[in-house]
Amino acid sequence: MKLTEQEQKQFKNWLAKVAGATDDVLAEVLPRDGTGLPEDRLWECMRYGVFSGGKRLRPALLHAAHHLCGGTSGLQAARASAAMEMIHVYSLIQDDLPCMDDDALRHGVATAHKKFDEATALMASDGLQASAFELLADKMTHEDADVRCELIKIYSSAMGALGMVAGQMVDMVWEWQKTKVGQTELARLSNLKTGALIHASVMGGAALARAKPDMRRALAAYAGGLGLAYQIHNDVLDEEGETEVTGKTKGKDAAAGKRTFVTVLGLAAAKKQALAEANAALKALEDFGDEADPLRWIVKFAVTREK
Repeated sequence: MKLTEQEQKQFKNWLAKVAGATDDVLAEVLPRDGTGLPEDRLWECMRYGVFSGGKRLRPALLHAAHHLCGGTSGLQAARASAAMEMIHVYSLIQDDLPCMDDDALRHGVATAHKKFDEATALMASDGLQASAFELLADKMTHEDADVRCELIKIYSSAMGALGMVAGQMVDMVWEWQKTKVGQTELARLSNLKTGALIHASVMGGAALARAKPDMRRALAAYAGGLGLAYQIHNDVLDEEGETEVTGKTKGKDAAAGKRTFVTVLGLAAAKKQALAEANAALKALEDFGDEADPLRWIVKFAVTREK
C-alpha cells in the first residue's frame, strides 16, 4: 500500500500547502518573545514546541475532511487546524516529561523540557492548550457560534478525561503495574491516546463544513481505521526505525518494557494488522470520488512513512 510516484508528488505539494497555511496562523496567534518581559521564556518555549518539527498530519486531516464535505473557507480550516496542532503539541510536550515517558528527543531535536526546563515546558503546554480554545472561540474561525461550540466540544471531548488524557493514564498505570495486555486492550488504548485526536481532526473538518449525518458516519469509520493503523505503524517504527530518521529514541518502548502491538503480535503480524486497519479506512471512502484522494493519501502515508 504505497503512494504511487504521482500520488507522492501530489501529496507532498498538498501537505506543504496545508502546513504553510496552518503555520501562518500559528505564527500570527502565538505570543512573540523578545519583549524583555519575564514571560519571554514561556512564549519562546511555546513557539519552540510548535515550530521544532512535525508532519502537520492532523491539520491535513481536517483540511481534507473539510474539503470533502464541501467546505470552501481555507482560512477557517487553517484556524481550526492551528488550534488542533496546538492541542497536539501540548500533549507531546507533556508526554515527553520525566514524570511520563521521559524522552529527550522529539522530531530529532531536544524535547521542550530538555531545551528549557520542566516547569517552563509544563507551563508552555498549558499555554498552548488554552490558546487553542481561544482561537476556536473567535468569530474568525467561523461566523456561526453553534459551529464554534461544536468544534470546542469535539476537541475538548477528544483530549479530555474520556479521551487522550484517559489513554495516557491507562498507559502509565499499565507500566506501573506491569500489566499484561492483549490486542483488544491495546486497541482501546490506541483509540484513546492516539485515535482520539485523529478522530477529532476529521470530525472537526466535517463540523466546520456543516456536514450531513451520513457523511459524518463515513468519516468516523475512516478515522477509526486510520487511528489504529497509525499507532500500529508507530510501534513498528519504534522497533525498526533509526533515530536519525524517526527523530525519536529507537527501541525506547521495548526497553521500558511497554506492551505494544509489536510485542503482543510480533513484528510481521503487527505490519499485517496495520494494513488491515488501513484498508478499513479506505473502504469507508469507497463511495467517494477524487475529492476524497487527500484522505486516501494520508492512509497510505500513515502505514509506509519512515518517521
